[in-house]
Amino acid sequence: MKPSPFEYVRPRDLAEALAAIAQDPDDSKILAGGQSLIPMMNFRLARPARLVDVNRVPGLAGLAADGDRVRVGTLTRHHAMEHNPLPGPLGDLLRRAAAHVGHLPIRTRGTFGGSIAHCDAASEWCLVARLLDAEMTVRSQARGTRVIPAADFFQAVFTTAMAPDEILTSIALPALDEHYRTGIAEFARRAGDFAIVAATAAVRVEDGLVTEARICLGGVAEVPVRADAAERVLLGERWSPELVTAAAEAAAADCDPPGDAHGDPAYRRDLVRALVPRALGLDVRR
Repeated sequence: MKPSPFEYVRPRDLAEALAAIAQDPDDSKILAGGQSLIPMMNFRLARPARLVDVNRVPGLAGLAADGDRVRVGTLTRHHAMEHNPLPGPLGDLLRRAAAHVGHLPIRTRGTFGGSIAHCDAASEWCLVARLLDAEMTVRSQARGTRVIPAADFFQAVFTTAMAPDEILTSIALPALDEHYRTGIAEFARRAGDFAIVAATAAVRVEDGLVTEARICLGGVAEVPVRADAAERVLLGERWSPELVTAAAEAAAADCDPPGDAHGDPAYRRDLVRALVPRALGLDVRR
């Protein structure tokens, strides 16, 4: 199939982009990488009257240090994230997560911000954003700039806290120190498919004790969710294989996944039980 007729607008700067979408916010869509939007348009699941292509808008791509945070431009490609130069646990997590995103042609075109704005519960970048309590900066012509924390940003399947006239411009992630160990693990039927279940983790271990614990799960709810029970099991305890196993059991017991053609709730809980230790790393002695 082919998309319905639409007006194509290619703004030269952010002001033009904001003005273009403000003219008809309810019937306009932002085009970044297009890896989700264009297939939906081809199947006529999405029928925007206006497509605002922001690929030539300057200042919306790249990674930059911003105090104790790293700011990622919304147009930063998955491939750039996969080969990012950031040192330490954050850079490692972003490289590992990017490697799970689709196939190489998708990674060369798709964008970090586009994936987050699309809000798929199994998206690697949505999981990372929720895991690290990312802050999303959005702009509109009418209201200017606002910052939305990840806990409030992801609301339901394909639904975020952004208003129709807003553009996601950047995402801020915390710069993790050397005491963090980070990881991501997921299960999909085929390489490149969306994960049935995915787990991400960022755990701070100092002198053998867990001083901060973050675990986020995808594929077990409408949006990525933090595994609060597993985090409580880890926090303040001595790092060990037994502790990781206990955290995985807590994560599986506490989640309430849906059932569908890809797996019933019990199957998804089993995947959580298996994936959380992998996200935390096979070598748990550090």
